[in-house]
Amino acid sequence: MGEMIAIRDAYGAALKELGGQNPNIVGLEADVASSTKSGIFGRAFPERYFNVGISELNMVSMAAGFAREGMIPYVNTFAVFMTTRGADPIQSLIAYDNLNVKLCGTYCGLSDSYDGASHQAITDLAFVRSIPNLTVVAVADAVETRKAVFALAEHRGPVYLRLSRAEAPVYYSPDMEFGIGKGITVREGGDVTIITTGTVLHKALLAAALLEEEGIQATVVDMHTIKPIDQDLVIECAKGTGAIVTVEEHSIYGGLGSAVAEVLAEHRPVPMERIGAVDFAESGDYEELLVKYGYSPKAIADKCRAVMKRK
Repeated sequence: MGEMIAIRDAYGAALKELGGQNPNIVGLEADVASSTKSGIFGRAFPERYFNVGISELNMVSMAAGFAREGMIPYVNTFAVFMTTRGADPIQSLIAYDNLNVKLCGTYCGLSDSYDGASHQAITDLAFVRSIPNLTVVAVADAVETRKAVFALAEHRGPVYLRLSRAEAPVYYSPDMEFGIGKGITVREGGDVTIITTGTVLHKALLAAALLEEEGIQATVVDMHTIKPIDQDLVIECAKGTGAIVTVEEHSIYGGLGSAVAEVLAEHRPVPMERIGAVDFAESGDYEELLVKYGYSPKAIADKCRAVMKRK
């Protein structure tokens, strides 16, 4: 794994690059441009950038209007506020009418660590995953972030893009292939599968390295598209290893773990463990919170050993 780059910085740079290539891209912001980094786009294209103030519901509603006129709006605010304060128009305007709006929720999971539970987004996936027509994507590093920003512009229909505030090691090379709806197997093994989404990918890879020291070979999957989930890949992993652990910086209810469990229950039941939030977290250092709430490589490896015993 390479240098550390903040996901939000990679997003802002990619949005500016996309805006230079596509004049139909517009940016909307809820007065947190320095946080979401959409301001990078705004400074380059002020005529296509709209800061609506702290009014997420109105911002999302405006995006529906832009989409109706043939523009491609990228809507920016904290994930927790996008999916709570903007919930009504996301469902009733954008998803219901299948509009071409890209909802970009940053500071996801525990990454807004020092602002505490009011700003930490651990329920956003459960909301957006349940809405018809809405595609859901979460990115793991800076390269995948850029790929996703461009892929969303080519994808016709509403998308929720989940972005972290945090720095993450760059895992992917610039020529990586990113396809909406297609997970990526980043490591292969025959004993257990770890399916992740978002920046915890690098924690899963470190856990796999710990397990390898004991002779345990783990498959690691980056399931960047949570909806539609790559059912074929989940089934393939279940057949290949017979045990699955999901890791997500989100509640264990309604997110990646739930999506994987649904596939397994319907097609290939195998022992499964879920790593994710079970309660609200407090303010504190991001890495310390990840350790406390079970996202460390050691904790992931422990879950893998536990699920293997159930095979």
